[in-house]
Amino acid sequence: MASFSERAAPDLTECDREPIHVPGAIQPHGLLLIADLATLSVQAGAGDLESLFGETWLGSALPELLLQDIAGRLSNPTAGPGGAIRGEPVAFGDRTYDVAMHRAGKQLIVELEPAGTEPLLAGDMLAWMDVIAAGFERATNVAMLCARAATAFRTLTGFDRVMVYRFLDDEAGRVVGEDRDPALGSFMHHHFPAGDIPRQARALYVRNRARVIPDVGYTPAPIRPAQYDDVDLSDVSLRSVSPVHLEYMRNMDVGASASISIVKDGVLWGLIACHHRTPRSMPRDIRLAASALAGGLARQIRAKEEADSYRERLSLRAAEDSLAPALRPPLTLAVASRSDDIRRMLDGDGIALIHANGIDTYGHCPSKQDIAAIGQWLAERNTSEAFVTHNLANVLPAAAAFADKASGVLALPIPEEQATLLWFRVEQVEEIEWAGNPHKGVGVDSSAMLTPRSSFESWSETVRCRSRRWTLEQVESSHRLRRAFRDANDVRERQRLFHDLERALAEKEAALAQKDVLMKEVDHRVQNSLQLVSAFLSLQAREAGPGVVADQLIEARSRLSAVALVHRRLYRDDQIETIDLARYLEELFADLKGSLGEEWATQMTVDLAPLLVPTDRAVSIGLVASELLINATKYAYQGASGRIDIALEQHRNRLRLIVADHGVGISGDRRGFGSRMMQAVLARLDGTLEHANNDPGLRAIVTAPIEDKPR
Repeated sequence: MASFSERAAPDLTECDREPIHVPGAIQPHGLLLIADLATLSVQAGAGDLESLFGETWLGSALPELLLQDIAGRLSNPTAGPGGAIRGEPVAFGDRTYDVAMHRAGKQLIVELEPAGTEPLLAGDMLAWMDVIAAGFERATNVAMLCARAATAFRTLTGFDRVMVYRFLDDEAGRVVGEDRDPALGSFMHHHFPAGDIPRQARALYVRNRARVIPDVGYTPAPIRPAQYDDVDLSDVSLRSVSPVHLEYMRNMDVGASASISIVKDGVLWGLIACHHRTPRSMPRDIRLAASALAGGLARQIRAKEEADSYRERLSLRAAEDSLAPALRPPLTLAVASRSDDIRRMLDGDGIALIHANGIDTYGHCPSKQDIAAIGQWLAERNTSEAFVTHNLANVLPAAAAFADKASGVLALPIPEEQATLLWFRVEQVEEIEWAGNPHKGVGVDSSAMLTPRSSFESWSETVRCRSRRWTLEQVESSHRLRRAFRDANDVRERQRLFHDLERALAEKEAALAQKDVLMKEVDHRVQNSLQLVSAFLSLQAREAGPGVVADQLIEARSRLSAVALVHRRLYRDDQIETIDLARYLEELFADLKGSLGEEWATQMTVDLAPLLVPTDRAVSIGLVASELLINATKYAYQGASGRIDIALEQHRNRLRLIVADHGVGISGDRRGFGSRMMQAVLARLDGTLEHANNDPGLRAIVTAPIEDKPR
């Protein structure tokens, strides 16, 4: 695939450390000029510049070389993919070059690429893309969508082979769509190891979404003078690629390659990988059209994935509604009467109920002795949370002995009955077809340089002890089923209490009233204590007057508000293990708006996706969110108020919290208490904090797993 890494063995990291963004050279089919951004005087370049500009190009004024108003372009740019600023095409003799400019610190990088011999007509291209978009919409599922996408991109680019490559949860990849010359072999459904695309390459794919290597046998054109060979070429399409990657392409018998990123919700979902047996170019106008088409493809992928999720939720809700009337205690009788429906509801092959008097099994299950071992292992975990896995042998090695009965397990504790309900899924032996042996490490030559694997012949691997994966919707449905059991148990308990009250009404009413008073008193005292501390901090801030001390006291009060808000929600909600992070953050930001004042409140926008997270993680995320918002109000607008955008998104099993401003951007090195606290909290969340240019302003992006890692 395009821009695969130099390694195949997952334990090698040399390729992940290669500085591919500063290769010090470009591909020779184009030209590169590096100019001072202030004076627009050419400082360096690469390629056959002498044939176009003569021997005196170095030190010349960039506007004179390119025959256009560069300063005007920079002040009123037409930005393209990767932040490129398009210039006017320039003609030298019978050759025309497309011009693209990039700001890089105090320098301006200018690319000149040969323009296509038959430029695309805007009207024809828009009409064609409209037809393709309609075909994308008619695709009934993601598989059909990817197949149509491969055909569309091959029509657009003219390459011999076009593949739609999707990243999996373990960062390996799989070809899910392909269109090719019949003379070529197929890579359809083949897997590629995660190491075939290093981390820094995946980051560049999000930043620079269309790349091409017209001739993998090229000789790099170095940047001259050599003192400029460390210039960052991340956004430059002409950037020379790793020599090991070029060998990788040659090992695949590829003469030219291109790749277009499929970015969904700001995250790299996959790639459109194009291969050609002989050298072939892809002019800038084709790349722009391909990038636009990939954006439409990403939107359709998102729509179809959301539609699949919605249909599954509806189906599960219907099953829950059907089961609800039968879920009456005792649990043993309820499960026995509707065992088939309960099993089919979550697509299990068998179910078992571990209770105080023994073990009941229904369907395809392990022996009761093996089920008891699973129950003992679950009890040692000492948690009331549901346990879900599609590879039980990975966490309980003894389960390999009965993998044919229970490779997948969804265990649901029912504390009200001191029982555990388990769904089992049988082993699904899978033959994974790899493009070459994924376990064969890269070679090391006599000069200690990495060399890529040379074989891409189909290599099959049998994967055992794994079942079908449980979906997030099924796990959520199991939680709702537990609540239904709990509600049924509550009904039974209320009936028992009713009969008891008939015998000793006065005594029971007094006991219940005393219990209710005690609970309210505890809640009242905790809330009063938190409010007292908050009021004390506010009073101290006012007495301290404007300044650092007052700001620190206000920040402390905001952090206290994050904790107090969770406490209020815990006593308000039925479920205390998890909390709706969107509702929690919405209330938290409402409190912060009140403390910041009307001038800030009216300029904040909040877009939060509903998301269930463990309560302790919600507290940590709330503290980080408060800190990011406080930082934005303190530093973004230099004392004034301004717009702040807050968003919460979900991608697979991770969440992203974004706090963006439109102010002056990051400046200085802020390492105060708040920053140290935030780093400590992020470490506990196993999360990361990234800062990105909001153009203008700053985007602070927190990424973290939705749930804690299993211990």
